Amino acid sequence: MIEVYFDGASAGNPGPSGAGIFIVDNGEVHRYSIPLKEMTNHEAEFHAFIIALEICHQNGYRTVSLRTDSDLVNKAVEKEYVKNKLFSPLLESALCLTEKFDLFFLKWVPSSMNKSADELARRAIDRSEPGRQ
Repeated sequence: MIEVYFDGASAGNPGPSGAGIFIVDNGEVHRYSIPLKEMTNHEAEFHAFIIALEICHQNGYRTVSLRTDSDLVNKAVEKEYVKNKLFSPLLESALCLTEKFDLFFLKWVPSSMNKSADELARRAIDRSEPGRQ
């Protein structure tokens, strides 16, 4: 089973944002640090989730276990509902992607267990801000 840790981060709320995805594939590690446009932290979390699902699908993974420290994303997926209508299209996109897998799991983990994805998300912010590298 593929283990995927993901995180979204924003420098400001809203502000320049990034997605970090950390994948463990049978002992092999893949890291993704993806700059996002200016958005809120919660939006960045959803975008990181969607990007993680897209990467898994593109790599042909059929059984995936995703981990997030976002309580909002975890509960939204669990209930297939989100109160804030701004996040509804993001949740809908994510749920459609989850159907492409034979087995899909999402688990909430404390931030201390998601440090690799968080570092990748913050690195992406640095690359998205003008004048910073």
